[in-house]
Amino acid sequence: MTTKLWITLAVILLSYRSECHEAVLHVSDWTTYKEYCLVYNASWSNISSSLSDAPRYKLVNLTSTTLCDVGRVKLDLKGTAVCVMRGECAFSQKAQVAQQLGVKVLLIASKEAMGTPSANDSEYDKVTIPLALLRYRDFLDMQKVFTDGMEVQLYAPPSPDFDASVIIMLLIAVFTVAMGGFWSGAAEKAKQSVTSLSAGEERSDSGDLTLYSPLKVLLFVALMCVMLVLMYFFYRYLVYVIIVIFCLASATGLYSCLEALLNAVGCSKLSVSCGEKSCSIRNLLLAAVCIILAVVWGVYRNEDRWIWILQDVLGIAFCLNFMKTITLSNYKICVILLSLLLVYDVFFVFITPFLTPNGESIMVQVALGPGAGGEKGSGDVVVPADPTPSYEKLPVVMRIPRFSAWAENLCEMQFSILGYGDIIIPGLLVAYCHRFDVWTGSSSRIYFVSCAVAYALGLVLTFVVMLLSKMGQPALLYLVPFTLLTSGLLAWKRKEFKQFWAGTTYQVLDSSREPLIPEGDAEYYSAVRKC
Repeated sequence: MTTKLWITLAVILLSYRSECHEAVLHVSDWTTYKEYCLVYNASWSNISSSLSDAPRYKLVNLTSTTLCDVGRVKLDLKGTAVCVMRGECAFSQKAQVAQQLGVKVLLIASKEAMGTPSANDSEYDKVTIPLALLRYRDFLDMQKVFTDGMEVQLYAPPSPDFDASVIIMLLIAVFTVAMGGFWSGAAEKAKQSVTSLSAGEERSDSGDLTLYSPLKVLLFVALMCVMLVLMYFFYRYLVYVIIVIFCLASATGLYSCLEALLNAVGCSKLSVSCGEKSCSIRNLLLAAVCIILAVVWGVYRNEDRWIWILQDVLGIAFCLNFMKTITLSNYKICVILLSLLLVYDVFFVFITPFLTPNGESIMVQVALGPGAGGEKGSGDVVVPADPTPSYEKLPVVMRIPRFSAWAENLCEMQFSILGYGDIIIPGLLVAYCHRFDVWTGSSSRIYFVSCAVAYALGLVLTFVVMLLSKMGQPALLYLVPFTLLTSGLLAWKRKEFKQFWAGTTYQVLDSSREPLIPEGDAEYYSAVRKC
């Protein structure tokens, strides 16, 4: 980790002169204004940080030339901003020609993806005017909106390190984990009232799946590793498989959540009978709504401006249903699963950059998509010439737009993201803690509450480290120790660690402790055992 930190610092220092920033082009004709995305080199061009301080220039259209030769321009351009086409010569040459003509600002229209404008070290000091890249399609839009001439101002509002989206993401994650754990415990309590659980039972009558074998956990993690590597190499094909699976799973999860909510508030099923068969009108309407929402997401999944709301709703439902449906049988399985996934997370985030040809993190590249151009702040950001995404993104993350990143959002929507795994994996432990509370008859739900609080604190630490380091973090690196140690130490402190480690109703029973079965149900369970 120390080596990785020093390498990162060295790269930042060495690449400082090619730091990429997004800026805003404010265009107006005194009655109308509109703003567009610019990409510039922050170490090369000095641009005002606010619109009020930005000087105003008349914009001259020179997109018929690339401005590589002084002799081709016959206009008086002193004190103006000019827009020329990209290509044929270096950025620094265009800038030096513009300076000879008395130009104050050089805008370069690009039909290609816009990376950091750069030049040889010897050329940097020769350029004294601001230089920035502009989408060619934006320039065409400017000509349509402003027909009587244009005046422009360039400014680059600072993007604060902290954004309110982090708080919203924290609340969503903690809410989902707490509700998932609560639902799992409530289902366990309801189950106890109708049936007796057998130790080592893999599937309950309700269709819930229990992981009880260390071998199955190992196979599960191995399959995750294989799938992630396949996604890295065959992203363009497998991403559509994941999209279809997400649509089906999220619709199912949303249906399960809404049905449970309607049952909890006592909403009638409005059943109708036809002969010997009956069907619930309420459930049919509910299923139709869930399917429609999943289809809407599938059709408009690349509409970044608003579809993130529906994706997060479906994602919350997916995570809740997963935590309620998939259960871990004991603390031993929790330790094995969470520890293996911690290693998995750290390896694919921190170690794989040393193994891939371009120094890419496999986890980050798969999460962001191959067209994302790297993480914000890394200096490798590429703004597409067409703001419509040309690549598919995996729908396995919660996404909240960064509210304070105005310039970046103008170029391309920027999001704070948190993977579903960072919610589901610790959530499975929180759910186990609540079920253990149910088994032991704890009215205070001490294990559930403590583990949920530990998750919240671990996630806060994750975001703090992310903001300080300005790098994406493997959240499980912080969440797994916080949740595992908290629940384990609590069990040890309460002298219940043996029962907590073994798990399941009958394994928790101990002759030196009070029976776990409610007193009123003792005769019923006794009869079931005799049968």
